[in-house]
Amino acid sequence: MQFGIFTVGDVTTDPTTGRTPTEHERIKNTVAIALKAEEVGLDVFATGEHHNPPFVPSSPTTLLGHIAARTENLILSTSTTLITTNDPVKIAEDYATLQHLADGRVDLMMGRGNTGPVYPWFGQDIRQGIPLAIEHYALLHKLWREDVVDWEGKFRSALQGFTSTPRPLDDVPPFVWHGSIRSPEIAEQAAYYGDGFFANHIFWPKQHTEKMVRLYRQRYAHYGHGTPEQAIVGLGGQVFMRKNSQDAVRDFRPYFDNAPVYGHGPSLEEFSRETPLTVGSPQEVIERTLSFRDYVGDYQRQLFLVDHAGLPLKTVLEQLDILGEEVVPVLRKEFANLRPAGVPDSAPLHPAVLKTLTEKES
Repeated sequence: MQFGIFTVGDVTTDPTTGRTPTEHERIKNTVAIALKAEEVGLDVFATGEHHNPPFVPSSPTTLLGHIAARTENLILSTSTTLITTNDPVKIAEDYATLQHLADGRVDLMMGRGNTGPVYPWFGQDIRQGIPLAIEHYALLHKLWREDVVDWEGKFRSALQGFTSTPRPLDDVPPFVWHGSIRSPEIAEQAAYYGDGFFANHIFWPKQHTEKMVRLYRQRYAHYGHGTPEQAIVGLGGQVFMRKNSQDAVRDFRPYFDNAPVYGHGPSLEEFSRETPLTVGSPQEVIERTLSFRDYVGDYQRQLFLVDHAGLPLKTVLEQLDILGEEVVPVLRKEFANLRPAGVPDSAPLHPAVLKTLTEKES
């Protein structure tokens, strides 16, 4: 099973000090966080894509290309790539290039994003969000699998005899996840192509996530890709840890209470009860994460959000130490022991990555 972290790249004032990092600091700190993720033995680092303040990751391939040059094992991903407002031709070219630079250590997550104004900024209509996601991905899927493409659709100019360059490394396209918080159409899209489905899993109660994953699994089997249990599922999660839960709650509360995303609403206790947010000891995080399996089944990737809401870099790096030393090793063992035979233990990796892992193990 793959464990890692994802970032939304927010530039948020630290409510305990009143200090706001510069964009330069936030970008550099994001690189430091990714390098720390590899150092502590995590599998995946994923970055979001935003084109508005207070976020900085407007160019995921630039960021991930830099991280690729400074890491050896880390799988580089997105959370998410905006399939609606990016040109699928440019996505095909950019991420194939990144795949070459990273020697195959790349997959990506497609999504519609959660910022409405981004649509007109890139010449699109938010009311066409779902049709855009469907059509754009159909073209991207084709561009990575056919050397010469003839194509005509509704939302961009037609292509005649077009070849996307560079071609995917070894003619193996990056593995794709389709990320969603609320849209069953995206679960259906993931199932149709036999791709992975990533349930964001950080704002909604478990009953909602359970329904979305169940739909994806059922439709995955319907399209003949395998059994429902063999469908490739990923989950998000939010954690904050201290040695004991009282310290974790005390230290995290000011960040939660003032966070732009969920501050000034339900209390920390209410939000933790109704969503997968876990603020407590490492053991509490282990137990809560293992409980996700009870309602989504065996799954392949778990990504944690740890660097949001103005948390300082020092604190984030401490969280990664705890994840790498105390939490993830236990989760790896427990999930492996629970996983039935015939159920994939991780998302598909590029053959070059598999070869490297095999050589290191031998």
